[in-house]
Amino acid sequence: MDMGEHTNTTTTTKTEQSLVFAVNGQRFELSEVDPSTTLLEFLRSQTSFKSVKLGCGEGGCGACVVLLSKYDPVHDKVDDFTVSSCLTLLCSVNGCSITTAEGVGNSKDGFHPIQERFSGFHASQCGYCTPGMCVSLYSALVNADKTNRPEPRPGFSKLSVSEAEKSIAGNLCRCTGYRPIVDACKTFAADVDMEDLGLNSFWEKGESDEAKLSRLPPYHHNNATCTFPEFLKKEITAGVNLASEGYYWYSPVSLEQLQSLLQMDEENDGTSTKIVVGNTGMGYYKEVVHHNKYIDLRYIPELSIIRKDLAGIEIGASVPISKAVEAMKEVNEGEFNQEGKLVFKKLADHMERIASGFIRNSASIGGNLIMAQRKHFPSDIATILLAVDTMVDILTGQRHEKITLEEFLGRPPLVSKSVLVSIKIPCWKSSRDISYLLYETYRAAPRPIGNALSYLNGAFLAEVSLCKNSAGIILNNCRLAFGAYGTKHSIRARKVEEFLSAKLLNVGVLYEAIKLVESTVLPEDGTSCPAYRSSLAVGFLFEFLSPFINNPADTNSFQRDGSNSSLLFKDSKIKQNFDQFDQIKSSTLLSSAKQVIQLSEEYHPVGKPITKAGATIQASGEAVYVDDIPSPRNCLHGAFIYSTEPLARVKGIKFKPGSSLDGVTTLISFKDIPGENVGSQTMFGSEPLYADELTQCAGQRIALVVADTQKNADMAANLAVIDYDKEDLEPILSVEEAFERCSFFEVPPYLYPEQVGDYSKGMAEADHQILSAEIKLGSQYYFYMETQTALAVPDEDNCMVVYTSSQCPETAHDTIAKCLGVPGHNVRVITRRVGGGFGGKAIKAMPVSTACALAAYKLNRPVRMYVNRKTDMIMAGGRHPMKITYSVGFKTNGKITALKLDILIDAGMSPDISPIMPHNILGSLRKYDWGALAFDIKVCKTNLPSRSAMRAPGEVQASFIAEAIIEHVASALALGVDSVRNINLHNYESLELFFKTSAGEPLEYTLPSIWDKLAMSSSFYHRTEMIKEFNRCNKWRKRGISRVPIVHHVMLRATPGKVSILHDGSIVVEVGGIELGQGLWTKVKQMTAYALSLVQCGGTEELLEKVRVIQADTLSLIQGGFTAGSTTSESSCEAVRLCCNILVERLTALKEKLVEQMGSIKWETLILQAYGSSVNLSTNSLYVPDFSSMQYLNYGAAVSEVEVNLLTGQTTILQTDIIYDCGQSLNPAVDLGQIEGAFVQGIGFFMLEEYPTNSNGLVVAEGTWTYKIPTVDTIPKQFNVEILNSGHHKKRILSSKASGEPPLTLAVSVHCAIRAAIKEARQQLHSWGGLDESNSTFQLEVPATMPVVKELCGLDSVQRFLQWTISTK
Repeated sequence: MDMGEHTNTTTTTKTEQSLVFAVNGQRFELSEVDPSTTLLEFLRSQTSFKSVKLGCGEGGCGACVVLLSKYDPVHDKVDDFTVSSCLTLLCSVNGCSITTAEGVGNSKDGFHPIQERFSGFHASQCGYCTPGMCVSLYSALVNADKTNRPEPRPGFSKLSVSEAEKSIAGNLCRCTGYRPIVDACKTFAADVDMEDLGLNSFWEKGESDEAKLSRLPPYHHNNATCTFPEFLKKEITAGVNLASEGYYWYSPVSLEQLQSLLQMDEENDGTSTKIVVGNTGMGYYKEVVHHNKYIDLRYIPELSIIRKDLAGIEIGASVPISKAVEAMKEVNEGEFNQEGKLVFKKLADHMERIASGFIRNSASIGGNLIMAQRKHFPSDIATILLAVDTMVDILTGQRHEKITLEEFLGRPPLVSKSVLVSIKIPCWKSSRDISYLLYETYRAAPRPIGNALSYLNGAFLAEVSLCKNSAGIILNNCRLAFGAYGTKHSIRARKVEEFLSAKLLNVGVLYEAIKLVESTVLPEDGTSCPAYRSSLAVGFLFEFLSPFINNPADTNSFQRDGSNSSLLFKDSKIKQNFDQFDQIKSSTLLSSAKQVIQLSEEYHPVGKPITKAGATIQASGEAVYVDDIPSPRNCLHGAFIYSTEPLARVKGIKFKPGSSLDGVTTLISFKDIPGENVGSQTMFGSEPLYADELTQCAGQRIALVVADTQKNADMAANLAVIDYDKEDLEPILSVEEAFERCSFFEVPPYLYPEQVGDYSKGMAEADHQILSAEIKLGSQYYFYMETQTALAVPDEDNCMVVYTSSQCPETAHDTIAKCLGVPGHNVRVITRRVGGGFGGKAIKAMPVSTACALAAYKLNRPVRMYVNRKTDMIMAGGRHPMKITYSVGFKTNGKITALKLDILIDAGMSPDISPIMPHNILGSLRKYDWGALAFDIKVCKTNLPSRSAMRAPGEVQASFIAEAIIEHVASALALGVDSVRNINLHNYESLELFFKTSAGEPLEYTLPSIWDKLAMSSSFYHRTEMIKEFNRCNKWRKRGISRVPIVHHVMLRATPGKVSILHDGSIVVEVGGIELGQGLWTKVKQMTAYALSLVQCGGTEELLEKVRVIQADTLSLIQGGFTAGSTTSESSCEAVRLCCNILVERLTALKEKLVEQMGSIKWETLILQAYGSSVNLSTNSLYVPDFSSMQYLNYGAAVSEVEVNLLTGQTTILQTDIIYDCGQSLNPAVDLGQIEGAFVQGIGFFMLEEYPTNSNGLVVAEGTWTYKIPTVDTIPKQFNVEILNSGHHKKRILSSKASGEPPLTLAVSVHCAIRAAIKEARQQLHSWGGLDESNSTFQLEVPATMPVVKELCGLDSVQRFLQWTISTK
């Protein structure tokens, strides 16, 4: 179709064009494209490049980041920037060059130093996020090296440390805890202090900077630039116009063309057209319908201008946010006055905290404002532009209309034929010579530097001047904007502005203004935390205005000097007044951290901190995960339809009327199951694959839609409508209801822990008692970066091969065979690596592989599934919520004499592993000597998704319960918490009483020495005094510190291993344990090399390079068991050692004979001779732990210090110090990564991660917008870890100990420190008359999110302070 035929505009834009672009230098030309195809879909399904991963589909995780390069023929330069390929539409990359992680570097052409340094700094664990991280850093390097900054010293780039850290700020990682990733990034920064870089495999501690630099993989910043393919430079045309199968993509090049397209569209009612620039809005407003027309606005000059004149800056609506930021920062000499520059700089700084870099690079200013106007998107940009009187230009037909942004936002949603053309931000200067202009912007969000929506944002512009006849400051006029607080759009607080206008600022005026703000900023019904949001508005206005009030006498320093016409705050107290609110304004996110490890040469190479096996191919994206396996021919894709009701009869499934079900093959439900209806099973019972007549919970699987692509399957599943009958059915939706109705799962007696001591006797000995105190704990979602996934391929003779991302392929195998009704030998389950597990890929992965196998079996075609993040979150179950009631007796000195616990655990609809929870809870809870310990723990069956094991299941909750009780006792006695902890720590006798045989030898009980050593190494007592002083001097920031111990009980399980030596002397190893990122393969390689080196022939020191650990295959190695509970690495190592011992024995006789003949012998020769002599060089074993060493205790302690902002409730973790006993570590680098990663996952549980459901129990946190895992800006600013090498455990595997889960429970130290800071805030509030004495005891919820913390510090603390100030004047 020719656009020219329909319009009178002279255009030669034909739609028979094709799309031309390059990926990693390879040319692609496409003439047929469905315009809804994203770049990610194309790369993953049509190219060999699999490094781009789908983590969220919302632009919120960074796993799919690619570098996009555009050539500008006019200036002959290339623009390189990152984008989210999951949101970027393929049609919009015409003429661009795309670089993925494979293009940055790979195993064939050589790795890039980024990838090698990531590996060497141990910055990749499961590896799923690593390619995106590497591309983000690569982009920062390429762009820094294009700048005209001074030449860096050799080996470095022009990047600064601060930029290096921020380069990965939008990328999520669930494994590492970020510190090693940041260190790897910092190695490229010109201003880095090499001393600050953490543990790595390149250099030893104490080497000179020159030596360190010489050992790093070399980087030459001159050849760093990304080369734009020459063949594309010739291709450059304007946008592309495409037509394929009823779909159209238009790229108009003028407003006239756009108008005629919109006109045509209006005649067809406008619903099927989508206007796009960066398409990032799709991350928030998900696509539920197919559009058949797309209009790309990026080639219309009027929409992409940036024009500066003395009146201000005009920015076209399709200009990306990052380009707008650049324009506002790069203000040339003489372009604007000082005050104008200041306003633009503040706007730019704020915009840099919106979303993340790879979103800002493609999201347009206009798109953001249109979403705010049409769909009430909680925009920051709208708020900050509102306060500076921004104008907008709207085109409707031929009519241009210039109106204020305020009027624009207040209008009904803009009609489809109207276009936002541009915005104009005026250049501000004060109206009179004697007045000063101030502009500040604010946002309160769960992440300080972006990638999170605000609870509220604000922007205030004010003109102030000195009062002529009295000391003080007059507010001539102001503009106050607030937004994102649960309102249709950002607003101007007109009443407050009018009230403040021309007022002399004093406490009374401020108090009145704040009361007005409270009545102005009112969130709409249904907004979460409404009172908190209103209190933020008060806090921000107070922060803005109060510096002008505190020091009326100080106004004489408030002068202008001729050269600089901005406010001279430099030496004035007013500047100090502003500083009192700021959290530490450091230029970098993280300061240097210490990692202390002790190396042991005893079992070389075991005990060496070698890099993780496969880390470099993870960094280049060449590592193959399940979803990277190329689809076999005729492959279909599945998506689950799940219940939205907790308990109902399913009468039928229909699809929304009028919906087109593209590519759908069939629907599979319980009726199609040839064997048993089983989706997962444990020793405690099974869970059905699909609900039969009755659905047991919201989120239960009802059917599987099978379609030709994953996108079509997901869309069809979204369109399903289920017909329910709920008559006479009463669901159980809480543990209280379960208790009333006696709905419990049975806990086998052998798993139920034993009580300790005599509770009533202990209570009788107590001086004080606390009776029936309650605690509630919520859930936590795994947030593995790779969601659940499987691929099932039918094989000959009724067999089935299933590739799955699973922590227990053996049980998955068994489940699939049962469901299909075939013998076990007809099924083969293969798992190579898992993109993050944390317990969530154990039981919860089984239904996914079983569903794929069933569909493949029924249709006799391969079927695969990659569960989308929303569905994954709804079905995952996650950590066990629980309700705890405790009674405790204690002496006046704080020694506890008795503790009784009643715990109700919410297990959900099926047993899963829940009956093990009482055992786990008690294992961790017994870390203190409670005197006597009694308990009643019930595992409740409810109509909610079944909960499953999540890293430290039960133990992390128990760690919190123990500390909550200690805190409560300390509070009741008004004693220091640390002294109460101290007096209740075990001595060896009480340890033995509480833990029986697991206590080990007295020498093994290292906790008392760790406890004291940590106090010294972290300067705990000195810092406690410093914090008291800090809290005395600071009204609006309070600090807290806490030291916490752990005792963590673990258990070894039987594990198989198999070792084979090949003809050339290389070695193949199989183990029962699965590589989840925890370094299991790495430790196994080290153990193999050590154990085989005992044959003592030449060349065995190179054995490590000869070992390869291969994927788990359930028909090759049986009895694989579970990879869980922190001990699978060590038991897999032991299984391998048993194999190697047998092989060494077989080889030794031959070796001795050969040595007699030849004098000495090389490994390769020995193996050749062994092959010639038919020595059996393959053996397998099953390691079965003996009873005496099957269970043991892990010890550690942590000190954390936090700072709480009392106006927003935001908590910054200033420092964490950990000492953890790893026995004799098998690999200190791997264990360090486990300790840091687990701790940060614990921070998520205690501070950030809310996993809410609706009244039916259906999860409502859907993805990265609402579920916030820790990011690089929420981890401890200084994170020091010491691994204690206590080699006292001779019965253990080479004296080693576990490290995967125990450190997670140490994160409770952060929660306790927040509590300490809040306690200070509440004492201050009490002194202002805001709390009565009875409030000295309080409970801090988990997670301690900003609203929770702020509420405990006083939602009305500002008002209380002002009233107190007025009354004391």
